[in-house]
Amino acid sequence: MSPILVFSVIAFYFVLLMVISYFTSRNRSDDSFFTGDRQSPWYLVAFGMIGAGLSGVTFVSVPGMVGNNYLYFYQFILGNVVGYLFITFVLIPLYYRLQLVSIYGYLKSRFGTSSYRTGSLFFLVSQSFGAALRLLLAAKILQFAFFDTMGIPFFATVIIILILVWLYTYKSGIKTIVWTDTMQTTFLILGAVLTIVAIMQSFDFTITEAYHEVTHHKYFEVFNWDGKSSNNFYKQFIAGILIAIAMMGLDQNMMQKTLTCKNQWDAQKNTLTYSLILALTQFLFLGLGILLYLYAEEKGVKLSIGAEGQFLDTDTLFPNLALNHLGIWAGISFLLGIIAASFSSVDSALTALTTSFTYDFLDISEKSSEEKRKLKNRVLFGFSLVLFVIIMIFSGSRGDVISLIFNVAGYTYGPLLGLYLFGMFSKISIKDKWVPLVCVLAPLCTFGVGTFLNRTLDFDFGFFSIAVNALLTVIGLLILKKNEHG
Repeated sequence: MSPILVFSVIAFYFVLLMVISYFTSRNRSDDSFFTGDRQSPWYLVAFGMIGAGLSGVTFVSVPGMVGNNYLYFYQFILGNVVGYLFITFVLIPLYYRLQLVSIYGYLKSRFGTSSYRTGSLFFLVSQSFGAALRLLLAAKILQFAFFDTMGIPFFATVIIILILVWLYTYKSGIKTIVWTDTMQTTFLILGAVLTIVAIMQSFDFTITEAYHEVTHHKYFEVFNWDGKSSNNFYKQFIAGILIAIAMMGLDQNMMQKTLTCKNQWDAQKNTLTYSLILALTQFLFLGLGILLYLYAEEKGVKLSIGAEGQFLDTDTLFPNLALNHLGIWAGISFLLGIIAASFSSVDSALTALTTSFTYDFLDISEKSSEEKRKLKNRVLFGFSLVLFVIIMIFSGSRGDVISLIFNVAGYTYGPLLGLYLFGMFSKISIKDKWVPLVCVLAPLCTFGVGTFLNRTLDFDFGFFSIAVNALLTVIGLLILKKNEHG
């Protein structure tokens, strides 16, 4: 694709974002950035959250990972669906009852200030790494598709993306993002569908023939019963439940959008609808992955192979075929999808990080309107800088980013999950000041045990590390139980 065409697509997309920002920024209040004035239609929130839930990681990494992991990732998605039921019927009623802006306010009411700040801090670390890694993948593709040809270095590409995000979010934050996410979700799904159509046309497949090719391909294997494998069904399914609870239900980014709904029932309809659409969409992307590998095999597109026979750089498969082999419309739809992924992965994350830090550490709710505006803008800039630094640190990484994100989540969200489960399902009082120590030791112990078992018994926790981490956190909290005399 020509650089001029790529630039035109980027410019067109950004203009759409600015138009939405203009209309949603009118009649905003002091709290619009943080709460969206609690007036968002639930169906709009549900559809828009798909874009944030998928991001560039699903768009690119999930189809690519099929070559090495078949469809085992769907075991994890099935667990996600169960996790969303817990979010819908346990967490959302809790958040609405307490009228929370930052969801970590629950920890303050249950345990104390130390637990509250610890939970928020773990979210800030988790979300910073997750958002940065998602943006890293999208930025690399935009670098390959356009910025390299213009002689623009990678660090400048990342800065440009962050500046563009700032321009359409700094005024109204979540109020704008609820609407921009809807557009971003549309382009993400459209990009996958049009790529599938392009592959079908290249093979002259009907829908029935394409379905047959996918379901009879050697990669169409969903369940793994090998107990030592990180892809084992029970590990993936249980991890799917827990990571869904942690990365959505205990995540300010995702819950902040849900809490913009008018009431609890609308919020519950939002999460139930979101979970079903997300499960269907993830299966669509896995099926796309099989078609991409089938196309590469049939057309003689060479893929890098590692020493142990695994595919290398699987995240480059989709971009390479869409931009260089499948025609102009597949290329444009892919570009729109990855641009949507770039913005959706970072705009809501920056808004959530800003909300959590300003409410949980700076007590912004007690400030005047002018102080709120200044603090919000400074914190938003600060977290943009944090994301930039993390991206540059990981800029040389290889392999599928989605596995890296969920592995990191297992360590950073585990203590958060343990805190909430302990708080909701027990009435035990604890020594609040020691909670930070427990939440640091739990992931360190999980990493140590996991490394030992992997080296000695060839047993891999995989995504299941979040369950071990949460369990160790609960054990640590039990040790902190107050005696009768406090």
